[in-house]
Amino acid sequence: MRAVVQRVRRARVTVEGIETGVIEAGLLVYLGIAPTDGPSEVDWCARKIAELRLFPGLEGAAGADRMDRSVEDFAAGEGESGAVLLVSQFTLYADTRRGRRPAFTDAAPPDLAAPLVEGVARALRARGLRVEEGRFGARMLVESENDGPVTIILDSV
Repeated sequence: MRAVVQRVRRARVTVEGIETGVIEAGLLVYLGIAPTDGPSEVDWCARKIAELRLFPGLEGAAGADRMDRSVEDFAAGEGESGAVLLVSQFTLYADTRRGRRPAFTDAAPPDLAAPLVEGVARALRARGLRVEEGRFGARMLVESENDGPVTIILDSV
């Protein structure tokens, strides 16, 4: 499982002009699934996304200037949002070693990938996070305002 995690001030995804997900401050997560991924990768990825310390500490507290809180901590903060916008992204497994056109043979087929993406969303919700989503397999327009910028790549391998 591979994820690109961005700390954002806001993000939204639309499909055919219809907004399918929108968040204020939180994490925009592009998620790719490999053919070998399964339930253990779902649990690992959801835990990593939820617990990564990517948000500044509380103002006035020691460590306020460094990344000291997770999206879970941020969501629990008074007056803060802290949500996740999860977008399936098979192109994270593009093989560009040969030629000019990427190959996507390292990405899981849709019948395997879709339930695992939904599994990550379910696992994040089970942790108490608000999770918005794109639409699996659709052509999506994703808009975001990266905060920091903070962009982290997670790989379960």
